[in-house]
Amino acid sequence: MRILVTGGAGFVGSHLCEFLLGKGQKVLCVDNLFSSSKENIKQLLGNPSFSFIKHDIVEPLFIDGKIDHVYNLACPTSPLDYNRLPLETLQANAAGTWHILQVALRSGAKMVHASSSAIYGEPRDGQAITEDYWGYIDPVGPRSCYNEGKRFAESLISSYGAIKGLKFVIARIFNTFGPRMKLNDGRMMPDLISRALAGEPLVIYGSPDDVSTFCYVSDMVDGLVKLMEYNGNGIFNLGSPEPRKVGEVANLIMQLAGVKLPLQTKVPPAFLAKQGVPDITKVKETLGWFPLIPLEQGLRQAIDYFRAHQNLMRPGSAGPV
Repeated sequence: MRILVTGGAGFVGSHLCEFLLGKGQKVLCVDNLFSSSKENIKQLLGNPSFSFIKHDIVEPLFIDGKIDHVYNLACPTSPLDYNRLPLETLQANAAGTWHILQVALRSGAKMVHASSSAIYGEPRDGQAITEDYWGYIDPVGPRSCYNEGKRFAESLISSYGAIKGLKFVIARIFNTFGPRMKLNDGRMMPDLISRALAGEPLVIYGSPDDVSTFCYVSDMVDGLVKLMEYNGNGIFNLGSPEPRKVGEVANLIMQLAGVKLPLQTKVPPAFLAKQGVPDITKVKETLGWFPLIPLEQGLRQAIDYFRAHQNLMRPGSAGPV
């Protein structure tokens, strides 16, 4: 098969490209490198089944030959990136999604779109979030370029699919971590790990008793592939259903990194939001998907990666998202 992955040089996208190549597929990776890095795909560039196209999908994209599957992951996803690139984030979700839908339609390809748990906004107290929750969103707030951008993209894909007969699945991705995350991208996991490795106090934005969930990147890739294999359209949560206290995660990171450092708490910046817990009943019952990698095992892999790269980047210190 010939598979197009937009945002393929990003964190999740690069792991997806690597997995697909390992399954014997031909992969076309499209990325503008605004918020990603060619470093993430350097080990793939010599593979004859892999092609890299530097392109911004806010401009029309034309691919020679047939495409069988399209994974659309092109969008800044970290708070530092989408606050630095708010218009580009909106354009990626609007014009970019429109252009990739046209690529899929021309080839008769199925499309899996990477949406986000951010479309739900603030979580409902004590309740896991199901796909039928409409969300609670500020349309003009500090995160609106990302939250509303993702909501618009879902509406566009749903309408386009219904009118044009395009096969699609929307993945609402919850907090994901692992190797190839940028240490300075402003998300909680790389920020805590990079501080631990640098011997700096670990900063928690909010309370140590706040909860979040953490899905290892290989589980997320497996979920995206299963959604592509699904014989139907739909919207599915992908993420870990196991809530973990942020303070406990910080202490586990210190334990695995072999350090003991103070924990500090700070008021979260305006663009940070509380994390919801996904209800994954739908994807579990429909496709048999659920995360397999325990948090500690995933953290060991992430810490090893960040330790090897800690001299290249400094902590982002923007807090959790």
